[in-house]
Amino acid sequence: MKGVDTRTAAWPTLMVFLLPALAVYAAFTAYPVFRTFYNSFFNIADLDTARYVGLDHFRALAGDSTFRASVVNTMIWSFVAPIIDVGTGLLLALCLYAGVPFARFFRVAWFTPVLLSYVVVGIMWLWIYNYDWGVVNATLRATGLGALAHSWLGDTHTALAALMVTHAWKWAGFNMVVCLAAMHSLPSEVLEAAELDNCGWAAKLFHVVIPLLRPTLLNLYILAFIGKMKVFDLVFIMTDGGPLWATETVSTYVYKRAFNWNTFDLGYPSAIAVLWFLVVIAFVALLTWLFRQKDRLEF
Repeated sequence: MKGVDTRTAAWPTLMVFLLPALAVYAAFTAYPVFRTFYNSFFNIADLDTARYVGLDHFRALAGDSTFRASVVNTMIWSFVAPIIDVGTGLLLALCLYAGVPFARFFRVAWFTPVLLSYVVVGIMWLWIYNYDWGVVNATLRATGLGALAHSWLGDTHTALAALMVTHAWKWAGFNMVVCLAAMHSLPSEVLEAAELDNCGWAAKLFHVVIPLLRPTLLNLYILAFIGKMKVFDLVFIMTDGGPLWATETVSTYVYKRAFNWNTFDLGYPSAIAVLWFLVVIAFVALLTWLFRQKDRLEF
């Protein structure tokens, strides 16, 4: 009896398991992406009729002041906020790695915000930033710094920074867990050699620990960068892009142009989404190339 090629026989079985997942992916991910690219070349004022306009939508973006403001805000989010998120997570991980008292309690407490939804986080921090009875202003008044109390989310100069702090509070726990796991996997020989050389804690941190954690920190930064480039939930809940577009992001602007504005046209917001998709891909490729590990560490 001739043997059966298991590789050939496995393909039908493999496709039986893959087809449902591929169908769901094609229906809810691939088709919407291709449809968005297609819509960007049309003026869709009516779902039944569409007028081809070519690159007119993309040309109109050059004169759209609100779009430019949203791009600037999103860029600030994408480059500055990941540094805060990853830096805070690294500091928290260092505290746990050093064995601070009540480390188990702090590990749970610091990670808990990651489990909360953006709705809960947004409403909670709206109360914290409240001008009259919020924790921030109440603390300032109680410590004699009442002159600094003001509407943090209502001031165009502080609204974006306030949202970044809120976002860092939510995601610092995730970065903490990843950094802590990376610290526990560091080669003990290198750390012991640093201690034998009477290397202080600060010197060991900056010259040994952080260089060894460099790949992990860069990967966390790139992941955070991608997330910030499409940030929507927190802004929509807390400020809705205000005041005066000071916190408007590209994602919130796309949503408003597609569903909130009186002029119904899916073509223009589709053009914004397509352009921003290409920008995100370009920046991710650039960061990956800039941060790639040239000299591999050998242990």
